[in-house]
Amino acid sequence: MIAPAPVLRTATGYVLDGKFVEGMHLHCRYWPGPIDCILREGATDIPFGATEITGDTGFGLTVLPGDAEIEARHLAGYDMIYCSADDARNFGIADRMTRTAGSKLTLVLEYTLKTRLQAAWLDRHRSVLRRLYSMAWLMRQEVRLRRFVRAADGLQANGYPAHELYGRMNRNPLLYLDNRMEPALFATDGEMAARKDHLLSGRPLRLVYSGRLENMKGAQDLVPIARALRDAGTRFHLNIFGTGSLSGRIARDIAAAGLEETVTLHDPLDFETELVPYMRKHADIYLCCHRQSDPSCTYVENMGCGLTVAGYDNDMWAALCAESAAGWTSPLGNPARIAQTIGMIDKDRPEIHRRSEKALAFARQHNFPDEFRKRMTHMTDMLGEQDARHNA
Repeated sequence: MIAPAPVLRTATGYVLDGKFVEGMHLHCRYWPGPIDCILREGATDIPFGATEITGDTGFGLTVLPGDAEIEARHLAGYDMIYCSADDARNFGIADRMTRTAGSKLTLVLEYTLKTRLQAAWLDRHRSVLRRLYSMAWLMRQEVRLRRFVRAADGLQANGYPAHELYGRMNRNPLLYLDNRMEPALFATDGEMAARKDHLLSGRPLRLVYSGRLENMKGAQDLVPIARALRDAGTRFHLNIFGTGSLSGRIARDIAAAGLEETVTLHDPLDFETELVPYMRKHADIYLCCHRQSDPSCTYVENMGCGLTVAGYDNDMWAALCAESAAGWTSPLGNPARIAQTIGMIDKDRPEIHRRSEKALAFARQHNFPDEFRKRMTHMTDMLGEQDARHNA
């Protein structure tokens, strides 16, 4: 596995991302054989969940300099090479593999060119000239990416946009929906009944947003949406959980608009022990203003809490909404229109509950263990096909 996870060297070992370590242990549990992992240096810190490793990791670990090439010697002797196609440093791997040994190459891919360009343009930390340069570089790399996808034996596409675009270029594509929802985290029957009672009581809608407060996540639209709802006479309360470069601006905008009674800005919560229980018990609709079409796990995770989603019709949510019937879409980047949609929703509370049930049912079908096992089976099946041909 050639992974994009951050790694820091220490005098006695390494510091790794805790979620990455947990994920590797799952790979080791479900993969029928040993696993080695290559990571590249380059990270300056690991902001959340850093885990120091001073002994046995449970998997083989090689750490290379950030600009190091993956060489043929790194790839030799393996049945399966598994790596990210979102990292341009990996694009030459297919050419360096020893195909005569029968090894397979599986790619995992999340972002389409459109999403990458959206993210580059929305990066307000860079000048316009630097953003344009980044976009031009991305367009040049797209040719190499497509060649890489075509050369691979399998492709695991996270989300509908990547699967729709790149799946047709690969001989063995798989769609999956990444998320962190273990079976124990899903909303209970009692919580769904309590939400229905709240909705049908006519009390204010409970809107919620969680995530990074950045332009690329559309966080700049949260207060304008709340202001439009207030001006239209919709009764609601919006709770915002997160932090980011827009935190100060959002706090100021809440005060300037006189929205302190209806919009509350909170610090981030721990996902499993704090955020999920809150969503299950104290929210009705997840407000998602993502302007880019990345396959954010937030959609399925909030649906698993029993929430419908009101979001912009980016390529990911538009496809997921159509597939699940679990929410509503509004024109991209138009706060007034999404406020109108929520105002319409408020007039049909039973429909909110019906879509909440559909959201939960869809999320259950795509729970984390099942999605993870599906990905492992996808790869072992490729090796099984190889063994079958060899035995024949």
